[in-house]
Amino acid sequence: MKTTKTGVACALCVLLWTMTAGAQGGYQVISVNDGGTITGTVKWTGPLPKTAAVAINKDPDVCDPQAQKKRDLERLVVGANGGVANTVVFLKDISKGKAMDLPEEHQFLNQKTCRYEPHVLLVPADGTLRIKSSDPILHTVHMTGASDYNLPFPFANQTVSRRMNRSGVVDLRCNAGHVWMNAEMLVVNHPYYGVTDADGTFKLTNVPAGEYEIEAWHEGWKVVGEGAVYDVMTQMRVQRPLFSDPMEWTKKVTVPSNGTASVNFSISDKRPEMVATR
Repeated sequence: MKTTKTGVACALCVLLWTMTAGAQGGYQVISVNDGGTITGTVKWTGPLPKTAAVAINKDPDVCDPQAQKKRDLERLVVGANGGVANTVVFLKDISKGKAMDLPEEHQFLNQKTCRYEPHVLLVPADGTLRIKSSDPILHTVHMTGASDYNLPFPFANQTVSRRMNRSGVVDLRCNAGHVWMNAEMLVVNHPYYGVTDADGTFKLTNVPAGEYEIEAWHEGWKVVGEGAVYDVMTQMRVQRPLFSDPMEWTKKVTVPSNGTASVNFSISDKRPEMVATR
């Protein structure tokens, strides 16, 4: 199945508009003295879809040290307990609260054995993303969406920094022929965001008491086509996978003063349906 460049561009525009339309412009930092905590899980329900893998057909000495021949695209990672990793959970309708304290590990991208680590990044609007390559081969970090940098990394252990001055979703890919390399970044306007761990758990802390809408956002995991791109090293045209749109699940949560609220999401391969599990 082929997808046109125009279709991809339109999908990115819709996605960016969706994220920025709900952005918390004018978020106010206040002293939160009676804040509560939101804990929960994101778990998979129903049969697991078959996820695609891509042949490692370039730089196997670096990209495939264990000679596995293929690389999982890491778009859907479900643990033995059903927990879904790499899901972004955040409050949609919060206008004031604590200062930015997003985890540092999600603001630093490493390129290692031809993978982007971590797979999901969270960076404050007007904050800085730091990027490193640990591989002794040419990589690029090509961003589309809310940012449009195209950064080459010809040497190992080179680190660069770039400011993210627009909020929204950023798609990251390598234009040096490593077509399986992919990651997602969310540039956000408030600190009440988290990324689920390998068990699908998350925690949002120091939340002002009140009622909120909370969302679980997951990147698209289906391969819906291929897109042509030039390998900047060989100047040859290569095909890389294109992915389905992200999925979003929302529900309400009431946060008590100095207390804890629990929110558990069940997600599936179907269009988003919120399952009330409290």
